[in-house]
Amino acid sequence: MKKILLLLLLTVIPLRAQEVKVVSDEWTSFTQSIAIESKTKKKFRLEASVKVVTKDPHATAGLWARVDNKNEEQGFFDNMGDRPITSDTWQSYIIEGTIDANSSVLNFGGVMEYNGRFYFDDFKLSIENDKGTFDQVAIRNASFEQKVKNNSIPEWSLGVSKDKIIRVKEYEIASAEDKTAGKSSLLLEGKGIVYKERGKIGNVEGASPQIGAMISMLEDLKDRVENKVKNMSQYELDYLHDDKANRIGSLIMHLAAAEAYYQVLTFENRTFNEEEKKKWEVALDLDQGGRDEFKGHDVQYYLDIYNEVRAKTIAELKKHDDAWFEKTPNGTSMTNHYCWFHVMEHQSSHLGQILFLSKRIPPQQEVKLDQPIKN
Repeated sequence: MKKILLLLLLTVIPLRAQEVKVVSDEWTSFTQSIAIESKTKKKFRLEASVKVVTKDPHATAGLWARVDNKNEEQGFFDNMGDRPITSDTWQSYIIEGTIDANSSVLNFGGVMEYNGRFYFDDFKLSIENDKGTFDQVAIRNASFEQKVKNNSIPEWSLGVSKDKIIRVKEYEIASAEDKTAGKSSLLLEGKGIVYKERGKIGNVEGASPQIGAMISMLEDLKDRVENKVKNMSQYELDYLHDDKANRIGSLIMHLAAAEAYYQVLTFENRTFNEEEKKKWEVALDLDQGGRDEFKGHDVQYYLDIYNEVRAKTIAELKKHDDAWFEKTPNGTSMTNHYCWFHVMEHQSSHLGQILFLSKRIPPQQEVKLDQPIKN
């Protein structure tokens, strides 16, 4: 270790007490970080033992390492995405990477996705010295002998950043007696995660070819909207960028309302009746009415409405064939196919709005009281 310090400045980045953000996701990770500076290019080697016990064909694990360079640039990165770990027996895995004169922080840890039991043990980190051999660098709680408490891993952070702790609620974290070194290992268990196939269009069970293609495109865009908003707080959903903008919560309602309108137009050859206008018109029009009405709800309130509308869309589309797509609803010049194309691109348009607005939400200010509350 003395030799390497002549060439590198290594500093353990201490963990500080931070607020833990709880989110929903299909994957999770844990992290340790070391501040590092080198005058010359150096290799490093990360090694750990891992095993995966699962019946989920989509479940995988991996080691990961990322070098953050100065000026907030990213250097080397590898999360074993091209060689995922699926073995149900303990095996040792290695990531080899590089640091250079522009490097500032080396981050490393474990990553996993979908359902199953994911075991990690015996992390080792080595960095090349001036003679071309590797010297081992100390890792805090490398074999997880310090036991997990309250889903917290001593000396490690959850997520992929030392500055933001992200706990994924689908994963329980514990210490396990099944190990390769010491007395315990780390166990993360994923439960209840539903796999959604991505990157394909069509081939939807129970749907004709073009109907199936439309369903898959509608669902892909809805997934993108949902993935962006599903972990937003009420503050984020209610944030109003300016007096001409819409709240993100109201935009989700608007997507549901527009889809409900095209349901009655294409499936029933009519427009909204009075009861439906009362239910959907404010969300369909937005403007000041939407700004006034759609606030004060958590994200599940909006997603439940959106999901209910979408379930009806899919069920009704499957009742029709490709020839129906070329028919024209009464009183319009648009085909049914074009109507549902419009619903699809409408989602894309407002997803862009949501992405724009989400990047402009300022941090929520803490409420400070001038006088203490007295009983």
